[in-house]
Amino acid sequence: MIQPFKIQVRFSDLDVLGHVNNTIHLSYFEMARIHYFKELLGQNWDWHSFGMVLVKNEVEYLKSILLFDEPEVVIFTEHIGTKSFTIGYEIFVRNEIYIKGRSVQVSYDAKTQKTIEIPQTMRSALEQLIREESTI
Repeated sequence: MIQPFKIQVRFSDLDVLGHVNNTIHLSYFEMARIHYFKELLGQNWDWHSFGMVLVKNEVEYLKSILLFDEPEVVIFTEHIGTKSFTIGYEIFVRNEIYIKGRSVQVSYDAKTQKTIEIPQTMRSALEQLIREESTI
């Protein structure tokens, strides 16, 4: 099991109301994706040939994250298609969900500038993140 990605809230993450600005949560999702894929695919994965592009983000704000909170991001696979996949996100503070989200990624070869089928190694990695209640 991969440990959740721990976030250190920065003062610059806050808005005038003193909570994490709504745009910052997408950065938290991105950092969590990097953390999980590094654990699943290793540091030497060829992202230029077997990368991905982000095509959609959704965020549901349940509670405000504050400066001294210690959020943790958990990600999981919601769907795997031929070329695209959907990742779900949950940001916890003190074991309570504060933020939910999802993003759709498409497998992409940056060298040819074309979408590609999800490589088998990446597909296997994504399958490791499927929750039991999820279906493909």
